[in-house]
Amino acid sequence: MEPDLTIELGPLRLKNPVMTASGTFGYGQEYEDFVDPGQLGALVVKGISLQPREGNPPPRIVETPAGMLNAIGLANIGAEAFMKEHLPRLRDLGATVIVNIYGHRLEEYGDLAAVFKGVSGVDALEVNISCPNVAQGGMAFGVDPKTSGDVTRRVVERTDKPVIVKLSPNVTDITVIAKAVEESGAHAISLINTLTGMAIDINRRTPKLSHVWGGLSGPAIRPVALYMVYRVVRAVDIPVIGIGGITDYRNALEFLIAGAKAFQVGTINFIKPRATLEMLEGIRHFCKEKGIERLEDLIGTLKKGP
Repeated sequence: MEPDLTIELGPLRLKNPVMTASGTFGYGQEYEDFVDPGQLGALVVKGISLQPREGNPPPRIVETPAGMLNAIGLANIGAEAFMKEHLPRLRDLGATVIVNIYGHRLEEYGDLAAVFKGVSGVDALEVNISCPNVAQGGMAFGVDPKTSGDVTRRVVERTDKPVIVKLSPNVTDITVIAKAVEESGAHAISLINTLTGMAIDINRRTPKLSHVWGGLSGPAIRPVALYMVYRVVRAVDIPVIGIGGITDYRNALEFLIAGAKAFQVGTINFIKPRATLEMLEGIRHFCKEKGIERLEDLIGTLKKGP
């Protein structure tokens, strides 16, 4: 018998726990030759802003041991162009679409959430609170519980979609931020976003990224991500989505056993375009082999250590 892999993220029901991570799967069509997005639990598109953004100048990607640094600068085509040029195709493919949104002012988040209100084919919003808050001198929204809560409240009030808030790991205590967004109405939480890092060209004595620093992703951050997911799962009552260095189904199962309801696949997509489908098949096989009829029965089953 085939195991039941469906999961629920608050009001959002997914056919399986496999999701793509924002910024690593484009707008979906880029991977069509390799992956049918309709087979995945959800497709999280690259971050969308109210107006188009060019992002940072190159070089903006640097390979690191067991990962990569990126300083793309949230380049995107803007909300209106996304809905016109990409959303119809994603609807035709039967994909569950989650739009990652961001702004540099508190008001932008609410205005952008309102743009997607009532839009067919957008199943949920993922709120990136790792962006610099221009009104506070560039401090990221997600490092302060009050501003994290304010952003969440603005989005919830102006949308009819389930709201997932994506947390930054670059904080003192991530559980404080998680509780703040939960209290402000978030339906689910995803974590972690990238860790801040940099690399230097020792011959030129210059940063390898034009932006000097960027976000570290890939297998190098997985232990940190798993630990933070473990802590947040125990701090809030809303569903948690795990992100960070997941490269195969075994990694994904670690996050599920730790308590995450679903997981997002990121950097490995650049190396193995079919990684998401391979993970889905691996989880299905694992459940059959272990006699697990419902994936929900595996989630959060971590036992005490030796």
